[in-house]
Amino acid sequence: MITSVVATMLLAQAAGSGSDRIEVAYDELSANRNATAISKMERIDDGMEDSAARLINLGIAYARAGDTDRARDLFTRAARAERYDLETAEGEWVDSRKLALQALASLDRGDFHTVRTASR
Repeated sequence: MITSVVATMLLAQAAGSGSDRIEVAYDELSANRNATAISKMERIDDGMEDSAARLINLGIAYARAGDTDRARDLFTRAARAERYDLETAEGEWVDSRKLALQALASLDRGDFHTVRTASR
């Protein structure tokens, strides 16, 4: 059961990246303001558009908005992206690929009323 991959993520140390903060519309997704979250994440031009956290959270917003095809594409891209440990809203650190695959499974079950949220 996935509870919500809503993430304001702090990247784990990655080669050459340090610990960059990535905007992933945590507040908007937590408040179930999916259209606002989509708009916010899609207009950011910070070179992190392919980060697993952003792809997962954008996928969640699209799934909640009913665009399951777009959500599936984003979750699949996240599963293939560079792996990071992401902190969920529950404070658990989970591998980004695992979260992306859980999101895909949740999408297949139609469970996107409650999703697992990454906070950083």
